[in-house]
Formats: sequence, structure tokens, C-alpha cells
Amino acid sequence: MKAKAPYLLKLVFPQLIWEVKTGRKEIFLSFDDGPHPEITARVLDILDNYQAKATFFCVGHNVKKFPETYREILSRGHKTANHSFNHLNGWKTPSQIYYNNIEKCASLVDSKLFRPPYGRISLKQIAHLKKKYSIVMWSVLSMDYSKKISPEQCLTNSITYTKPGSIVVFHDSKKASENMLYALPGFLDHFKKLGYNFVVIPTTMPEL
Repeated sequence: MKAKAPYLLKLVFPQLIWEVKTGRKEIFLSFDDGPHPEITARVLDILDNYQAKATFFCVGHNVKKFPETYREILSRGHKTANHSFNHLNGWKTPSQIYYNNIEKCASLVDSKLFRPPYGRISLKQIAHLKKKYSIVMWSVLSMDYSKKISPEQCLTNSITYTKPGSIVVFHDSKKASENMLYALPGFLDHFKKLGYNFVVIPTTMPEL
């Protein structure tokens, strides 16, 4: 999967949110797969250093396991969103089981934003979930979870494809931590010097 969301996918799935229309220097930073008591805590400190806000797409199982970390995300002014309870792949999961798993996460994460794990979701699932959720994808995938790229390449990928309105994905997970913890401060520093702000993903998309 490429760091930049393929243009063709955006055309095929216009009902999904790939970026945010904005006339300002704004970046919509997001983190998937947490919370994790050690990794998320380090992310929160880094974000504080740059006065940056982010949206955390949380796995319900981790929220249940680490409720203090989840509450800390909110107490620092960030936003949380639904990433299913067990990080299910929509392509491999019967739809009703998929919906039930998302609702199980919703009992812990109060949000109208949902991001499908792995970015894999069927047209049938989209149609059903759109009745209740805004389905958020991304414009830039840092690929911090990949063992095939170095921390330096992760940073380069993230910077190269980001522009005003980009929804950027990092992961506050153990698997991604080496690349993410290297790339995140460099990413924030680069765009902060260019006058950008880092803000949460809105529940309702603005019209320009």
C-alpha cells in the first residue's frame, strides 16, 4: 500500500472521507490501534510539545484494557473515534458480526467517526454504517507499521504527501512505535515551522 491514498480509490468511494476541505494551513493528524499505556503516553507528550491536537481511532478491546490511558487522551483535548472492538477486517468478517463489533466499541468510545481497520470495508458495509457514522479513511498513510521501511523513510513519506487538509495516519501501537516515535516529532516540527496547525477531524465535513 502506498503512503498516498490512490486517486482512483477516492473516485470510486466518494462517500468516504479522504481529506478535509479547508482554506487554512491545517493538518488532521490521526492515530490508529491504541490506546497503549506506554506508546500513547509518549505520543501525547510529543503532541503537547507542539500544541498539536489529534484524533485517536481506538480499538475497543484496548480501551477496555487501558481505561486510564483512554481518559488521558480526552483530558488533553484530543478526540477519540471508533476503530471496532477487535480490529476486524471488513472483507473477511460477516457483515452482521462486523456491525456488532463496531457497536461494542461504541459502548466505550462515544463518536460518530469510524475508520475501518486495514482500510478494508465492503460497499454493503459502507451503506449500512453511513446511516450512523462518518467513515474516515486517509490521504497520507505513514506506513509506520511496516518493517520494510526505515524510520527516516517513514518521516520522508509522511512529509512528502501532506498538504492542507490532509488526514494523516500514524499508529500508537507497539508494532509501529520505532518508526512512529522517530517520524512524529520530525513531522510536527517540519509543518509547525511552515505555519501549520494540527487539529481534530470534524464530525461534520465543512463546505467551501
